[in-house]
Amino acid sequence: MKLYLECNMGAAGDMLMAALLELLPDRQKFLDRMNGLGIPGVRVECVPAVKCGIAGSHIKVSVNGEEETVQDVPINVGTEGSTEEEHEHHGHEHEHERGEGHTHVHHHFSYEDVRGLIGALDLPDQVKSDALAVYARIGEAESKVHGVPMDQIHFHEVGSMDAVADVVGCCLLIHMLGVRDISASPVHVGSGFVRCAHGILPVPAPATACILEGVPIYGGRIRGELCTPTGAALLRHFVGRFGEMQPMRVDRIGCGMGSKDFEAANCIRAFLGEADGRQDEIAEISCNLDDMTPEAIGYTSELLMKSGALDVFVTPIQMKKNRPASMLTCLCRPEDREKISKLMLLHTTTLGVRYTTCQRSILSTSIGAVETPYGRIRVKYADGNGIRKSKPEYEDVRASAEKFGVPFGEVYRQAAAAQGKEDAE
Repeated sequence: MKLYLECNMGAAGDMLMAALLELLPDRQKFLDRMNGLGIPGVRVECVPAVKCGIAGSHIKVSVNGEEETVQDVPINVGTEGSTEEEHEHHGHEHEHERGEGHTHVHHHFSYEDVRGLIGALDLPDQVKSDALAVYARIGEAESKVHGVPMDQIHFHEVGSMDAVADVVGCCLLIHMLGVRDISASPVHVGSGFVRCAHGILPVPAPATACILEGVPIYGGRIRGELCTPTGAALLRHFVGRFGEMQPMRVDRIGCGMGSKDFEAANCIRAFLGEADGRQDEIAEISCNLDDMTPEAIGYTSELLMKSGALDVFVTPIQMKKNRPASMLTCLCRPEDREKISKLMLLHTTTLGVRYTTCQRSILSTSIGAVETPYGRIRVKYADGNGIRKSKPEYEDVRASAEKFGVPFGEVYRQAAAAQGKEDAE
């Protein structure tokens, strides 16, 4: 299955959970499981919601009977011509927010507190691993922006029980849906300012911006924090590609609603379906070499791969006057053709290269991971046109075989067996 997340109004943990839950045929099964986990004081409910005429679901997480709410915070910016910005948050993740004359006091959790809590929950190993990885991203970002070690981080915005429910709930839903190929649109982060435990911060908040490094993001006219640290970390962990929606046969659509009202529908849409065989174009560049050593050709091949080539291979050929030679072929994206051609001319003895543009049909790929007696092993998945394949990643298998002093084949078999067990769940 393939999942596409439309983040035109950013991403928050509760909105993602609601959108994913709408894709699940038996929603009550998930709610019963979440409420039976024993997260201290937490109860999760799903209620209907409508934003700008669009019907969807909203997730309510109450802690000890109280649902966290966020107060708008007026902020004067600048001097002359100052404007007012409001803290317009999607849901309940900023659990420490203060309203006028009213303060919510909450226990804050350290990184190790959260790890211990999640590790003790009755969840599949993969769900625990995913949830811990999400919090690791948040912890690393908080540590970086505040300049303190991770063991001194306290999760003001994302560490309370309601946020633990958001993270665990999203990880559990993705596991229950059995989805591997996850992509998303560029992320709308909002604009303006947000008040948190550290003071008044620009949007996106520093931790959110750090987590989203390398992800296509944009602001806009909407004032408020649209993407939260939890939402950003969930996207970074699960999404393999950010961009336009690739061809897919959509079976179900889920709409997860935020608690705030904006001029645009405050929702995340999740599209679930079968990957349609992708088609694209590549450039194939080649040259004949009869006066280069194998070592020099090998060096050039490695250089081309590091420079963005999709693949490089060498074919033995027979040239004029019966001279044995090699044909060096490089596959690359059409926009890289000129760059790759120059590198081939520079680093080989050829006087010219030839190229052609090829159409190709490809499967959609994504990366997951399984736990084995030899550690965590990444697995590459490929889907499309009713075909599904999976294969443990060579580098991870090799590294574990070397670390534990066992045969490569043994680690590979354990990883393949773990993958088979996970697929059967």
